[in-house]
Amino acid sequence: MWSTSTRISRRDFLKMSVQGALALLGTAGLSGVYAYGIEPHWMEIKQLNIALAKLPSAFNQFRIVHFSDLHLGFYSNLAHLSELVEQVRELKPDLICFTGDLVDRSIAYMPEAVSILSQLRAPYGQYAVLGNHDAFGNRSAVTRGLSQAGFRVLHNEHIVIQKGMDKLHIAGVDDPWVGKPDIRAALLHIPEDACTILLAHEPDFADEYSRFPVALQLSGHSHGGQIRLPFLGALYTPPHGSKYTAGLYQVPNSLLQVYTTRGIGMTRFPFRFNCRPELTVMTLQTESIE
Repeated sequence: MWSTSTRISRRDFLKMSVQGALALLGTAGLSGVYAYGIEPHWMEIKQLNIALAKLPSAFNQFRIVHFSDLHLGFYSNLAHLSELVEQVRELKPDLICFTGDLVDRSIAYMPEAVSILSQLRAPYGQYAVLGNHDAFGNRSAVTRGLSQAGFRVLHNEHIVIQKGMDKLHIAGVDDPWVGKPDIRAALLHIPEDACTILLAHEPDFADEYSRFPVALQLSGHSHGGQIRLPFLGALYTPPHGSKYTAGLYQVPNSLLQVYTTRGIGMTRFPFRFNCRPELTVMTLQTESIE
């Protein structure tokens, strides 16, 4: 048993308090170094299978690379973009989708970015939509740059991919938050029984788009929160990126699934913690595949 006469002197108490404070400061300092200098550059290549109810059999095992939120100019430069492009090329996807925020605000990197992005090619094409930061920068310049790089920018429209007699529809809306989105125009003339994948920058608009015949929505915008603490989750998420923050979700009372990538770059603050940048490789499967 402990002796009731055992006491800690004031000097020992102060010494332990100082040591504890220094330990906490040291841990915080190391965490700050990690969140600033390591995790933002530690890319996760995330592989997942997604079963879609109306997916035609010819598109079973069809591979899509999805990336978003480069935010060039905010702690993300051309060297980072070159590394990303090389990783995408090594994956050899059937289709490439980019869901917005190529730039943070400035278009200073645009000529060089076009040259680097031009190295991306997929058998069934490269498609993109704009994000809110693209609009804050210069939406015309971003649209032109992506087009010059070989991306088809889907402004409230869709394209049809065909394999034999089977078809897959890829639709895109202008930025749902600050742009002029028109989901009806984007889906115009798509048959009700078709399989459609929608590109939309902000994920939380999936609640609105779930009323339409869309099987899968691909989004970014949230960055996964950038800083996620155990038991607490994301400390901050932007407007329209707080409900479907990261990963795959089933929208309630609908057939729509939404996938939100954590994105590549950063904005507002140059840190990532427990929320690595993400390059997503999704393999489409018919619903009967386990």
